[in-house]
Amino acid sequence: MSERASAVDAVLLQIRGLIAGGGLKVGDSLPTERELCAQFNASRNTVREAMRILKAYGLVEVRPKVGATITDNRMSRAFELFSFNTMEISRKTFSDVQAFRDLLEVGSAEQIFERLAASDIYDLHQINRRLADIHDIEEASEVDFSLHLRLISILNNDAILDVYKVMKPVILRIMRTGKTRRTFKTETYREHEGVIEALAARDRIAFQYRLRSHLMTGFKHFNEDLEQSGDGGKIAERAGASP
Repeated sequence: MSERASAVDAVLLQIRGLIAGGGLKVGDSLPTERELCAQFNASRNTVREAMRILKAYGLVEVRPKVGATITDNRMSRAFELFSFNTMEISRKTFSDVQAFRDLLEVGSAEQIFERLAASDIYDLHQINRRLADIHDIEEASEVDFSLHLRLISILNNDAILDVYKVMKPVILRIMRTGKTRRTFKTETYREHEGVIEALAARDRIAFQYRLRSHLMTGFKHFNEDLEQSGDGGKIAERAGASP
């Protein structure tokens, strides 16, 4: 690590300590650039670089004549970065994202069944019925995503919900891959109903099997390329491995 980078890291740690030790909260102002230089015995360029990093991560907002104030835009910044880095859906992206969704949705079956209530089943059925009146792929994808988000919400875990929402742009692109209005109204609708019925029956094995199969449905749209590359089996095995 260069001396410049080490100096910036040191200032970053000091600013974090200042925020925590001073009991500062969102909306509070940080000391001026000159005051930070004096307090941390750092150069103006070092302090500016540290502030640039904090701003990039959504932790501070710098405005003319106002200075730096503490904010918390980390989730929106993560959303922007994730969205930017997943403009194209490759076979690798599909495999990685669906495997992660499998981990969250299928892997949380025990916790979902522990917290499951009749209102959850009702809400899931209501969301799925909206697919029958869908008008376009964009709308269908939003409904599809909202059903899976409602399923995850049964866990009552805000951190998991936040992560899932950050992934929304790439999940929507995966949902649209190879889909048509007809497949949303028929295949996707039926697959959802099977998952919900397994939930209602409190059949964990059927729930996991049907949900995992549903998550892997889009994999067939990559089959031709995968057969040519010879790596289809490995990706399918990783993304759809049994628990």
